[in-house]
Amino acid sequence: MRPINSLVERFIPSALVFVIVLTVIVAILALVLTDSGPIDVVRSWGDGLAGLLAFMTQMALVLLLGHILANTTPVHRLLVRLGAVPRTALQAYVFVFTIAAVACLITWGLGLVVGGLLAKEVAFQLRAKGVPVHFPLLVAAGYSGFVIWHMGYSGSGPLTAATEGSFLAEQLGRTISLSDTTFSLWNILAAVATIVVVALALALVAPRRNAPIFVLEVDARDKQVAEESVVTPADRLDASRIMTLIVGLALVAYLVVHFVEGGTLTLDIVNWTFLALIFLLVRNPFELIRLTKDAASNVGDILLQFPLYAGILGMMVGSGLIGVFSDFFVNVSTPATFGVMALLAAGLVNFFVPSGGGQFAVQGPIMLDAAERLGVDPSVAIMAVSYGDQWTNMIQPFWALPLLAIAGLKMRDILGYTTITFLAAGLVFIATMFIVGAG
Repeated sequence: MRPINSLVERFIPSALVFVIVLTVIVAILALVLTDSGPIDVVRSWGDGLAGLLAFMTQMALVLLLGHILANTTPVHRLLVRLGAVPRTALQAYVFVFTIAAVACLITWGLGLVVGGLLAKEVAFQLRAKGVPVHFPLLVAAGYSGFVIWHMGYSGSGPLTAATEGSFLAEQLGRTISLSDTTFSLWNILAAVATIVVVALALALVAPRRNAPIFVLEVDARDKQVAEESVVTPADRLDASRIMTLIVGLALVAYLVVHFVEGGTLTLDIVNWTFLALIFLLVRNPFELIRLTKDAASNVGDILLQFPLYAGILGMMVGSGLIGVFSDFFVNVSTPATFGVMALLAAGLVNFFVPSGGGQFAVQGPIMLDAAERLGVDPSVAIMAVSYGDQWTNMIQPFWALPLLAIAGLKMRDILGYTTITFLAAGLVFIATMFIVGAG
């Protein structure tokens, strides 16, 4: 895997540079492949910059709330207990992957953080038991859970299509229920199959007895922060459990009313679910403020890059470039092969647009238009793009960076193992799209 490691570290730039380059490429394509002139392209780009502000906020909240939730005291205690479960190195790799995968199905922001924190906890507890464990593989297993995030509760593509007034719903003229995408039987079975296949693959590539490994020799776990001092009446309010409990219970009451009255699951409801959990789990406003400050640095890339993704979408819509790309997919696909073609295309696009939400802004309208012209169910197009987006995250370093920072490693330390995950998961994703297309 060394050639891949070298390529990633030497030649793949930051996600911000990617989106800038992609903006230039789309502008050139709009000028060459459509009747739009330079002024038209610039106008459609500028008009589009503000087109995804609500969506951008929703995506930023998913990451922010997931990070906060993973670092609350009850979740931290749960990770400590989970860290004691594996008894052997092989059990550790499979266990960390499975827990991270389940956490990513709940919300991807939680899963990314849990993968890194649990890897460090398991490494510490196994070292205390005298069991050597290869730390890079442990971290790779934690990151590998991210390979199924878009099949779960916080999948941005399916949730956007299910949200009234979203850009995907407006294009379709209706919303698409999550029962046709995330909670469809075939997607659930594909998620389970992916967990099983990837777990087996990681077990097969694990270092054998007497093989050289890198054992974490220090306690890399996060240290608990001391309690804030309580001096003034204002401090007592900030240290009061009642303050956060009131908001948490109010959010739970709202969610109950929403679903009892026939409300559906949307991006906003997902975020309010995790916000309710956070307010119920934190000890007081002091803790919540601290956790929010720690998590805030992780959302900067989303806030900076999403207007540029929106500008790209504006150029594609305004120039008619969406129709050009859609024509291409209609010409190279049949109803039976469309899902696989869309999956492969999404996997490629993910290298340039590593955000799942950003990718749907750029690619979602194209695939939905092509699916409609081919007579393919739009839910297939949505999940094909979702699968492709999560798939190549295993060999695209953007989302690995927060987890690597938690673990203190570099991408080259885990890429060989995450490439195995990429290959194993790809088999399941492609097979799923073939079966769904044939059906």
